[in-house]
Amino acid sequence: MTNPLLANWTTPFGLAPFDDIADGDFEPAFDAALAQHMAEIDTIASAAEAPSFANTIEAMEGAGQAMDKVLSVFFAVAGADSNDKRQELQRTFSPKLADHSSRIHQNRALFDRVRALWNARDSLGLSDQEARVLKLTHRGFLRAGAALEGDAALRMTEVKSRLAVLGTQFTQNLLADEAGWSMALEDGDLEGLPDFLVAAARSAGKDMGQDGPVITLSRSLVVPFLQFSPRRDLRKTAWHAWTARGANGGETDNRMIAKEILALREERAKLLGYDTFAAFKLETEMAGSPDKVRDLLMQVWEPARASAMADARDMQEMLQADGVDGPLKGWDWRYYSEKRRKALHDLDEAELKPYLQLDKMIEASFACATRLFGLAFTPLELPLYHADCRVWEVTRDGQHVALFIGDYFARPSKRSGAWCSAMQMQAKRPVRKTPIVINVCNFAKPEAGAPALLSYDDARTLFHEFGHALHQILSDVDFGSIAGTSVARDFVELPSQLYEHWLEVPEVLEEFATHAETGAAMPRAMLNKVLAAATFDMGFQTVEFVASAVVDLDFHDGPAPADPMARQAEVLAGLGMPEAIPMRHGTPHFAHVFAGDGYSSGYYSYMWSEVMDADAFEAFTETGSAFDPDTARRLERFILSAGGSEEAEDLYKKFRGRMPGVGALLKGRGLAA
Repeated sequence: MTNPLLANWTTPFGLAPFDDIADGDFEPAFDAALAQHMAEIDTIASAAEAPSFANTIEAMEGAGQAMDKVLSVFFAVAGADSNDKRQELQRTFSPKLADHSSRIHQNRALFDRVRALWNARDSLGLSDQEARVLKLTHRGFLRAGAALEGDAALRMTEVKSRLAVLGTQFTQNLLADEAGWSMALEDGDLEGLPDFLVAAARSAGKDMGQDGPVITLSRSLVVPFLQFSPRRDLRKTAWHAWTARGANGGETDNRMIAKEILALREERAKLLGYDTFAAFKLETEMAGSPDKVRDLLMQVWEPARASAMADARDMQEMLQADGVDGPLKGWDWRYYSEKRRKALHDLDEAELKPYLQLDKMIEASFACATRLFGLAFTPLELPLYHADCRVWEVTRDGQHVALFIGDYFARPSKRSGAWCSAMQMQAKRPVRKTPIVINVCNFAKPEAGAPALLSYDDARTLFHEFGHALHQILSDVDFGSIAGTSVARDFVELPSQLYEHWLEVPEVLEEFATHAETGAAMPRAMLNKVLAAATFDMGFQTVEFVASAVVDLDFHDGPAPADPMARQAEVLAGLGMPEAIPMRHGTPHFAHVFAGDGYSSGYYSYMWSEVMDADAFEAFTETGSAFDPDTARRLERFILSAGGSEEAEDLYKKFRGRMPGVGALLKGRGLAA
């Protein structure tokens, strides 16, 4: 019987036949697909014909179709619906994939063909996109160590293989710590908790086979608990569990893993001739150098810290008024911040939340895409990897554009956070493909029959991830390697963070923020309060982010630390980190940086992109309409459809006419002087 992962899929739009795939299918399909891809690469490398773009670069673009199919399914389920078997397979696959990549990049005959084309590039008559793909392919080979020889080449293979193993182990340890902790609540512990949180805690308890409500380390549960529980002792317990993920000792402790990862990254950079890993990593980003990143972060740090310290003084007084001696602590901040928001803005999240129904917010995100880009979304009934998933066909003018999958609810088998990934990237050559895109979130699942309610931060996350999805859905390039989100890391967050702004457009909230029970639109007075409070507590949010970005940069912009936790403490002390604010991601659970290379030396990229997104949304507001059609067409043409077909800075300048300064960001965060 043919392995369903290797079969010719006849499903609608090329979606994986999830109903037919079992965990036992993955390993044999993976091994066969890897062997097939290597055979395709060897054929390209050993071709008798002189190298051409078609027989080398485009042929490489078309190789590995079977591997793409297998891995797209596997990584979707491994991240969003893990189990013991899938975790075991991750540990097996990660080093094999690293070794596979090394074999390709160290194939001297293949590299010689790529290098010959690069050297003759001006005489090949290439299109702009062909020239771009050739440049990126040649650069990718060099940065992967293709020019290394002898012991250096062997060591590079070992380093990359070990890093793949460690990244997988870091992720699985974090998932184990998150899934392994819960705090049962007695009836008396529910005092002060809003109904939506009690319902979510009961649903979580039911999922865990317990009779009563529980708080887990899902952000959608633990954060509102820290906001609303008047029980300081329980807040302290939850906060310590939340901030100690990955640092609890035993087999799931990530501290020594982080140390080894940092040392190996430094070695990798030096093998390639760079002084530091940050210098290596940032060379291909918009920022270009660690100094430029540090300059941006420090421009934001001081006004953010000043704002946070002023807020802390107010909350310290509130703490003392409650009869608590001693300083404001991390487990106090969100509780007193929520009280302070209610006092300053007369805005209570418990009153706001019924107006932010998940289904209506999904509808809102789609409606904005319809008005801006002419997209239509039709729900489909197709087999998916989990019962909670939903799928829509995306069309424009009646023509199929993409499939969009939404997986919104938290569960123990799903890693924390929110992300967007593509099970299939858009391409026109050598094989035409339309995108299949997934948004994964971790919202609290309601009790059966009840509507799912979001916090305002949850709703912003939904719009953020859908901005990433639009970058994939609207991609319109020739080659998959430059499609969609295949852009500089400090540019990739621009579409996602820009799309968040449409959640704050009054006419969007007026139409879609309707009460879960009465169906009434959000009262204008409440809407005004929501918009007025948009930058509330921004000092805290900015400080926790910038501190994480500075620690990430410091880890990689110099010798690898002998003790990362000690180095983290030194960096925070040097910044003057407020005592009651932790890093958004402490080192042992900093998955952005240690689960893989994606955001290593690059966590700053959210803020780099925010400089642009604040300026980009002004392009709309300057016209008087958040839905100005001419601006939307420019946004699609130069940003959303262009992928990585040009340098990010050039694309932004084509859209906006210039690069922005940090002023728009400070203004948008309410931190401008």
